[in-house]
Amino acid sequence: MTQDELKQKVAYAALKYVKNVPIIGVGTGSTVNHFITYLADIKADIEGAVSSSEGSTALLKKLGIPVLDLNAVGTIEVYVDGADEINPLKQLVKGGGGALTREKIIAAASKTFVCIADGSKCVDVLGKFPLPVEVVPMARSFVAREIVKLGGQPVWRDFITDNHNHILDVHNLDIRDAIKWEQTINNITGVVAVGIFGMRPADVVLVSQGDEVVTL
Repeated sequence: MTQDELKQKVAYAALKYVKNVPIIGVGTGSTVNHFITYLADIKADIEGAVSSSEGSTALLKKLGIPVLDLNAVGTIEVYVDGADEINPLKQLVKGGGGALTREKIIAAASKTFVCIADGSKCVDVLGKFPLPVEVVPMARSFVAREIVKLGGQPVWRDFITDNHNHILDVHNLDIRDAIKWEQTINNITGVVAVGIFGMRPADVVLVSQGDEVVTL
């Protein structure tokens, strides 16, 4: 199977988690795009979705699924999103698509967080994938210098988030204690959010491995 076929397979497997769930949370990324496409099969049962990005919002609206404001919804039963890295504790690195802040908000507001990914995203230690950090534009250089002090090598991504902020992709971090790293980087003044999902890991991880989808 190609990597895209693996993404399709695991995206389809996630549908069972949102059946009979009227309002769902929807993440961002190539695997989630397949999940949104499959929602067409059950959209009659969906009252609406809370979306983590403008891109996902556009796809949902194209299918005729109402997109709701989290402020009007409150707690979400199920949130489905992908990941850039997943460790054995179901802690994640996310933000390759630049939507990490909204993804963290929706994950925090959800009772169940279902992560979907192909097997290449599973790692023993987080950090090989450059860690995204969303920063207030005027603080970009300051935050970068503080991250260098922690041993990371930040690179400014040529990208503006949906929140009108900047992204630093941090290389060469060995994230063995995800919660400690998340708290440390979050505490740098000017950081909006860091793409470590340690304090709020996934509840369920679905991984496509060959012809099978494995639940972690």
